[in-house]
Amino acid sequence: MGGGSVPLRLLLLLGAAGSATPWDLRSLHCSFSAACECDFRPDVRGLECDLALNLVGQHLVRQLVVKGMREFLQNHDPVKPLVMSFHGWTGTGKTYVSSMLVRYLFRDGVRSPYVHQFSPIVHFPHAEQIEQYKENLKSWIQGNLTNCGRSVFLFDEMDKMHPGLIDVIIPFLGPSWVVYGTNYRKAIFIFISNGGGEQINRMTLDLWHARKDREEISLQDLESTVSEAVFENPNNGFWKSGIIEEHLIDLLVPFLPLKQHHVKQCVVNELTQQGLTVRQDIIQAVADSIPYFPEEERVFSSTGCKTVASRVTFFS
Repeated sequence: MGGGSVPLRLLLLLGAAGSATPWDLRSLHCSFSAACECDFRPDVRGLECDLALNLVGQHLVRQLVVKGMREFLQNHDPVKPLVMSFHGWTGTGKTYVSSMLVRYLFRDGVRSPYVHQFSPIVHFPHAEQIEQYKENLKSWIQGNLTNCGRSVFLFDEMDKMHPGLIDVIIPFLGPSWVVYGTNYRKAIFIFISNGGGEQINRMTLDLWHARKDREEISLQDLESTVSEAVFENPNNGFWKSGIIEEHLIDLLVPFLPLKQHHVKQCVVNELTQQGLTVRQDIIQAVADSIPYFPEEERVFSSTGCKTVASRVTFFS
């Protein structure tokens, strides 16, 4: 868990409900009022500019994330937290966008004590301890929302989460004034998952075969198929989840597979970031070395831009 927060496994040892104990006057004030902003410094215009300049090949992501963030932050009295779910194949930018987003919300970005990251492999590794994990997770979220109602919670690799575990946070996601005495309506929850990525890839390829331009793809083309795919998959953290069943996700954000010209742009960005000369031979060599699907047509990158950095180092 990021942000210098106490690990989940210490909660029981500390006998605490979260990082906000003891209940001082500030915590009580934050629990029931909307005045507590912590080090919240939102810059939606900066986010929009950064996404436009540096996020490669994801027109839907740019549109949905910027619109969703702007509308949520302009509402000074939201009825529920903002809940976003990022879906797509590996290397398409899900983690990159989530990190960028919190960088434009908090001064310290992912290192902020008000940004909390969860990984099923790190924090919830043992299926037989799921009931304990539920109690810990509920206490952790409640305690940190007591400390800061503007907290951001990132749940990575939802496709590897034990089914049933995530539903313990449902009371924090819906419309209500308080839960367990905690004001939580200004919080942001982000789920990140490869789940649904296969369906996104297949539909994008089908649309390509139908000669529909990739940039013409809309959320309506993908949303129901992705939701159904993760809801019906018994190996996914959203399997039969009330979060989907009760429509608690405000924004389902699909990340499309990347074509070779997108990969080349990633190479240019990486060369620039490393302070290296942008050379066409390196750009082409890196792009050619990456696997594409379908194998015969080589339309979309099988790994997105995930391995670009290491390949730039190799070919430079």
